[in-house]
Amino acid sequence: MIDIGLSKMALIGAVALIVIGPEKLPRVARTVGTLLGKAQRYVADVKAEVNRSMELDELRKMKDTVEGAARDVEQSMQTHASEFQKSWSHDDAASSTALPSTSVTPAYPEYRHPRKNWRIKQGAVPQWYKARNGVRTRALSGAARVARYRPHKVR
Repeated sequence: MIDIGLSKMALIGAVALIVIGPEKLPRVARTVGTLLGKAQRYVADVKAEVNRSMELDELRKMKDTVEGAARDVEQSMQTHASEFQKSWSHDDAASSTALPSTSVTPAYPEYRHPRKNWRIKQGAVPQWYKARNGVRTRALSGAARVARYRPHKVR
C-alpha cells in the first residue's frame, strides 16, 4: 500500500492550498472524502459478494458429498435388508418344518409399569419437619399473598 507519512500529507495539503485556493479547498476536500468513502464501500461489497459465492460453492460441494454418502448408506441398507429377508425366510421355512406347533415365549421381558406418578413428588425432608420449622410447602399466588398478609381494619 502507499506509505504516506505526516510530512507528505503536509506537503500535499500545501500544494493543494496553493493550486486550488483557500475558498474552494473545503468543498474539494469534502468531495474527495465522499468519493473515497464510496470507493471503500464498493470494494467491501465486492469482497463480501466474492466471499458469499465461495461459501456457496463450498456448501454445494458439501451437500453433494453428504448426498452421495446418504445414497451409499441407503444402497448398503437395501442390500443388507434383502439379505436379512432371505435369511429370515429361510429360517422361517426351516423352523416351521422342524417345530410344528409350539408356542414361543419372547426372549425379552414383559413391560412393567414403573408405578411412578409424576404429579406426586416425595421430597427428602419429611412433612412433619417442614411443618414444625415453618417451611413453606405450597406456593401462594400474588392475590392470595396480599389477602393473607394485608392488615385488617379495626372498627
